[in-house]
Amino acid sequence: MNLTKYWLLFSFFGVFAQAQTKPTINFQEVVRIETELASDKMQGREIFTPGIELASAFIENEFKKANLSTFQDLKNYRQEFKAEGKSANNVIGMLLGKTKPDEFVVFSAHYDHLGIETKSSGKDKIYNGANDDASGVTAVIELANYFKKLNQNERTIIFVAFTGEEIGGFGSAYFSENINPDKIVAMFNIEMIGTESKWGKDSAYITGFEKCDFGTILQENLKGTNFNFYPDPYPDQQLFYRSDNARLAAVGVPAHTISTSKMDSEANYHQLSDEVSTLDLKNMTEIISAIAISSQSIISGKVTPTRVIKLKN
Repeated sequence: MNLTKYWLLFSFFGVFAQAQTKPTINFQEVVRIETELASDKMQGREIFTPGIELASAFIENEFKKANLSTFQDLKNYRQEFKAEGKSANNVIGMLLGKTKPDEFVVFSAHYDHLGIETKSSGKDKIYNGANDDASGVTAVIELANYFKKLNQNERTIIFVAFTGEEIGGFGSAYFSENINPDKIVAMFNIEMIGTESKWGKDSAYITGFEKCDFGTILQENLKGTNFNFYPDPYPDQQLFYRSDNARLAAVGVPAHTISTSKMDSEANYHQLSDEVSTLDLKNMTEIISAIAISSQSIISGKVTPTRVIKLKN
């Protein structure tokens, strides 16, 4: 065969194969990010402490490495505000939509936790918050990397790590007050996905499942996989109103929390024992992958969830 023709043929199939290769959620990266966020040096990531500043800087650097755009008129990834008279900040990055830039899909989690236990007499005094909610922030960072590499989002994607969730949702409140809710098509809030759900592996639940068709759309996109989303099995806990999705859901945004936490029996919830060693990081990687796949028709602009039915809590 003519060498020139051979090289051209080889190049064509090489480019074709590359074009057909889709990015994946990287297990090693999940381990790295989760381990860093829940490390002792973060000092439990309590708001208004040096530990939360370290966590913010880490997330900002991850967004920078992913080459995300900044949000609205922010000069960097920090959305700064005052909470209880003190300085605080969310961390926000963005991928501008190709054809529908004014329609937003939000992926969020809170990066603050409970800090250091001052009354404990034991050696372990740090609330590492590995599941609550370093797991959710890890998901947001990996999803940012995934969608940046995929490079197919017709709608704008906003990735946000909230602060102040543990003391009243200050970060999500400020974010919600400074964005037009009519532009938000859907919000995927991710909280505590590091342990298996009550149904075992390859499953998670969605709070407020019955309030719109958000969950039905996600499950439709997962046809052909082994993963299943279920309605929240703990309705008595009012989880739909207790996380960072609540502010936007209150004004009709299809804003829901995805979780696996067994809220009736999660032994490490708000305990010093909430450490990386208690998590199933392989299953967590599969959950993040499922979230990525389940959101595709929304991000592509093909499907728009109905607005949330406003019901009394």
